[in-house]
Amino acid sequence: MQESRLFKIMYYLLDKGQATASELAEKFEVSVRTIYRDIDSLSGAGIPVYTETGRNGGIHLMNDFVLNKVLLSEEEKQNILTALQSIHTTQNINVSQTLEKLSAMFRLSSENWLEVDFSRWGNQESDNEKFELLKSAVIRCRVVRIRYVSSYKTISERMIQPCKLVYKSKAWYLKAFCTEKQDWRIFKLNRIVDLEILNETFPHRDFPKQIDSFEGEYPQIILRFSGEMAYRVYDEFDKTQVEPQKNGDFIVSANMPEDAWLIGFLLSFGTQVEILSPAHLKETIAEQAKLIYEKNKD
Repeated sequence: MQESRLFKIMYYLLDKGQATASELAEKFEVSVRTIYRDIDSLSGAGIPVYTETGRNGGIHLMNDFVLNKVLLSEEEKQNILTALQSIHTTQNINVSQTLEKLSAMFRLSSENWLEVDFSRWGNQESDNEKFELLKSAVIRCRVVRIRYVSSYKTISERMIQPCKLVYKSKAWYLKAFCTEKQDWRIFKLNRIVDLEILNETFPHRDFPKQIDSFEGEYPQIILRFSGEMAYRVYDEFDKTQVEPQKNGDFIVSANMPEDAWLIGFLLSFGTQVEILSPAHLKETIAEQAKLIYEKNKD
């Protein structure tokens, strides 16, 4: 436990630059006396940590101190290289020089065994350009004007303050503050059809934790899929949501938003899906299928 705390203290000082003994004691839930013993242990291990008294005093690390490579295990070194390799293969962030330097320092080969491509089929250039523009806006705190297609069949122009890019469930999203709604929103990148970065800036704010969720309070949907849809069932749902049946079918229980996207999603399975619950969703799908038939029967 002490060894783990020593590393955490060192990382904290590297990040903050300095800290008081009482600050560290509160953070790591130990006494001030224990913190001073930990500082003595770090110093005895050759870590250049020192204390200063006075108004601006505290516990410091030498300014030129960097973590020595021996503090990382072989597995941890390889994990770092793998993480950088996966970022590099997105072609959105240039980390090739960092990857090369760390490979040399760790004396490990960064074999290119991993390939990740977040762009859509046949649309790589456009998607990557959009990603780069939004990444720049997030980092520089620049207001962005977007034209957005919502799941409620509307196309609107929004002025947003981008906060963070997020990848979830096979798609990129942008967390941002919408000046029109005066509230936080999550935008799917594929639905941003146009964007313009403006000169206007804004103070950075973190996305509120209380609404930092993609799940929401969605109703439970229960579906039966034919065995022929096994590949799509496991593409779209986690195995914990899937219950295989003796006849080869699959019963899926998932919390999903009842909106236009869900209707289109379920219709994409054609006759290979049956809505078991809720009943009103079953009726909606039947009505939509009938409309499709009437429109295309000739």
